[in-house]
Amino acid sequence: FYLIFNKLNYSEIIVKDFEHFTDHCAFLHESVEPLFGKNVFSLRGDRWKEMRTILSPSFTASKMKFMFELISKCSHDFVNYLVDHPELCHAMEMKAVFRRYTADVIATTAFGINVNSMKDQDNEFYMRGVQAAKFPTGVLVTIKFILLRSCPRLAKLLGLSFFPSATTKFFMKIIEETVKVREEQGIVRPDIIYLLLQARNKENASAYKMTLLDIVSQAFIYFFAGFEISSTLMCFVAHELAVHQDIQDRLREEVQQYCAEGDGEITYEALSKMTYMDVVVSEALRKHPPAIFTDRLCTKKYELPPTQPGCKNVIVEPDTVMMLPIYALHHDPKYFPNPNTFYPERFNEENKDNIVPYTYLPFGEGPRVCIGNRFALMEAKILVAHLLQKFTLKTIEKTIEPIVYTKKEFSLQPIGGFWISLEKRGT
Repeated sequence: FYLIFNKLNYSEIIVKDFEHFTDHCAFLHESVEPLFGKNVFSLRGDRWKEMRTILSPSFTASKMKFMFELISKCSHDFVNYLVDHPELCHAMEMKAVFRRYTADVIATTAFGINVNSMKDQDNEFYMRGVQAAKFPTGVLVTIKFILLRSCPRLAKLLGLSFFPSATTKFFMKIIEETVKVREEQGIVRPDIIYLLLQARNKENASAYKMTLLDIVSQAFIYFFAGFEISSTLMCFVAHELAVHQDIQDRLREEVQQYCAEGDGEITYEALSKMTYMDVVVSEALRKHPPAIFTDRLCTKKYELPPTQPGCKNVIVEPDTVMMLPIYALHHDPKYFPNPNTFYPERFNEENKDNIVPYTYLPFGEGPRVCIGNRFALMEAKILVAHLLQKFTLKTIEKTIEPIVYTKKEFSLQPIGGFWISLEKRGT
């Protein structure tokens, strides 16, 4: 069963007593949907620990700095294309546009291939991403999903899968070809594929022997999260900047300041020093979190302490799923006054220490915190910085403010899309 709670000390569940809540609830069983079931988010127990250890070096500060140049080039190419095509900028649905940027970033940093999805609008890498990120709806789809969740063996016998078979075959093919070329030519590139190959080739009889499908699954979740979640974050940041011109102007001043110090370029060090950029993105993540909730699966019997004096303890049995309501926490006026107001100063040096621990969870927290959170933040900040150098973001007639979320999507999305305009700035 599922236990939903909202008045606990969350640190006990996700940090202090983590050994009792080490896993996530399985979204889909790996036997019927290995692209989801074998990735680091879905894996459990020792297999999760091993894979987390393998992938963690991909997201250290040194790796982020290495990938900065690759991401920055994608950002430059993206923004320069918009500069050269002003006819596109009068009314833009930003989700469709930002997805192209994130597809290019993931292609180069995870798969080691170069793609320009603005110039090559229908490239297969981008189109497969759109297909994978689209959650179809309808009665038949619901029935299929119930079978995949509750009767994985039957679903496998019936040949059902969550993603189209062509999508799975595409990612299998692209990884297989990349692995083959690297092994034959001795190519060393410090990215996720290289680290996974290193782990696979280790001679350790006690360790789980990684297969090509395991490698594909890790690369796919990296792609899926980077493609969909990162592009949505950028959309919400762009929307709030377009609505709040004063915040946009202040942020642009900071970008121009550090840009001038770097001879016209934004460096990794400069981006790290942009404090106002950080508070703006942090507030966007608070107001519009990438996930509205997260979960922890109880793996060992646990006694929950009382939520307030006079209440009894609660015994949590194994296989109970604990739901952490991220969106509700982020919009609780007890923790964030005037929660529907976009107010970046909540996260400045003066105020950030007033935030109650474990009430701000855009990427989760504890050992199961999102492994790619620093990557996603860097990817978003670079693009925002380059956009503000060239454009002023403005609302248009199609812009809906305040945002009204659609009920037809799995994640937070506004009804009608993210519509703004980009007005080219003078040099």
